[in-house]
Amino acid sequence: MADPEVTVLDATPSLASLYAKAALTSRGRGGELPDTHLARHGVTVDRDHLAAYARVCRMPLTDVLPATYPHMLTFPLQMALMTDRAFPLGMVGLVHVRNRIEVLRAVRADEALALEVWAERFATHRSGATVDLCATATAGGQEVWRSRSTYLSRGAKAPAGAPEADVDVAVGALERPAATWRVPDDAGRRYAKVSGDVNPIHLSGLTAKALGFKRAIAHGMWVKSRVLGGLAGRLPEALDVDVAFRKPLFLPSTVTLSTAEVAGGWDVAVRSATSGTEHLVGTIRAL
Repeated sequence: MADPEVTVLDATPSLASLYAKAALTSRGRGGELPDTHLARHGVTVDRDHLAAYARVCRMPLTDVLPATYPHMLTFPLQMALMTDRAFPLGMVGLVHVRNRIEVLRAVRADEALALEVWAERFATHRSGATVDLCATATAGGQEVWRSRSTYLSRGAKAPAGAPEADVDVAVGALERPAATWRVPDDAGRRYAKVSGDVNPIHLSGLTAKALGFKRAIAHGMWVKSRVLGGLAGRLPEALDVDVAFRKPLFLPSTVTLSTAEVAGGWDVAVRSATSGTEHLVGTIRAL
């Protein structure tokens, strides 16, 4: 199989512009996944921005990037891919249902990164169809980080012969909460400000209701980052963090973090403190 053609962008795409484009171009999609790779080279980290991210996600500020930080760097490229007319699923209504990140080695904040994203695995789901958005980061020619984000499009149809979607993560019994978080109603806006992810479902009750949600909901990647922040100092440098996003975490809310130390890492769950509804379940393992 020939190597895919890679388009290298000179600048980071504007997420606000891409969300506006998504609203105008979501209808009339279909077909196969495009064999398109988007990339950026020489990407550097702004230390002030990294500090702001650490504050919002309750993570320690060090010279090593949090496992979830490169996702934020690659997300605009993923959005550019998904809002292109060649992408078969409309961006509006896509739901992030699973995210797996592998940190192959500690990534220093002063390293220049080459980023690349593409889509693969168009799959069938009981509620529609899913697609995986993949990303990788390299430093000095060596891959140091990779991720796979699975998105669900309700009511969509995958091509004939597509595989079954794989959206679940199996964890052991997690009964005793390790921490309780009070998540304020502005959590979505605060994360949007630092991440650029200005999806209206996260910003306010009014904009969320316009898209079918009763209240604004927290960003799934913010919840995942909070989990990693809660385990700071107890995680290996090279790790695999695989989570399933279950039910939306409506804002404001009070939730619990449950953890269980297992061979090679941790099992984790974030649940409603009142109903026990699971918002996130996942595994963290050393590589």
